Amino acid sequence: MITLDNIEKIYRTDKIETVALHAISLNIREGEFISIMGPSGSGKSTLLNIMGLLDAPSGGTLKLAGSAVAAQGDRQLARIRNERLGFIFQTFHLIQDLSVVDNVEVPLLYRRMSGAERRTLALRALERVGLSARVHHFPGQLSGGQQQRVAIARAIVGSPKIVLADEPTGNLDSQMGDDIISILLDLNKAEKSTIVMVTHDPRMAEKTERTIRLFDGRQVN
Repeated sequence: MITLDNIEKIYRTDKIETVALHAISLNIREGEFISIMGPSGSGKSTLLNIMGLLDAPSGGTLKLAGSAVAAQGDRQLARIRNERLGFIFQTFHLIQDLSVVDNVEVPLLYRRMSGAERRTLALRALERVGLSARVHHFPGQLSGGQQQRVAIARAIVGSPKIVLADEPTGNLDSQMGDDIISILLDLNKAEKSTIVMVTHDPRMAEKTERTIRLFDGRQVN
């Protein structure tokens, strides 16, 4: 599903060259749930952003479902992100002046469908994460765990094949974190979604099929 071959990421200024990723080669199978671990600054989020087409590698090849993405233009990349990828962030990134259901509908605004279709899909996604009773609330009226559930609903509303989660439990207490990882595990099992999760928490990583470890931009296992 996701293949990285000798991926490099280098940030350059006039005086400094910083190697964020070096020679990363990785194959993630369809329907697999993996975690990525490493200390701060090891390149975890950079790697996730490259997988999510939010950043381009300096070298190497990235393939999604067997197709190289390097030759795609900005419009094509945006379409792939919208239709095939779902994103979950540590800080939720919800729009505070939109209701829960309107937040979940946002990714669908870029697709050709009616308002009624968008609403049906959004309500279905919120039911999936156990928030049917909160659809007309606003983010500020929800707990952190509930806000992350909204973020998960938004990520899965368009039925993406790949879900990329960057520290999805990082801002939550252990109980809320367990609730979130349970939702992701159920999504992986029931929908066969491929999930890549960056985490600092070894307890969460243990629940995934395998763990990729990074150190100083290099893969160490």
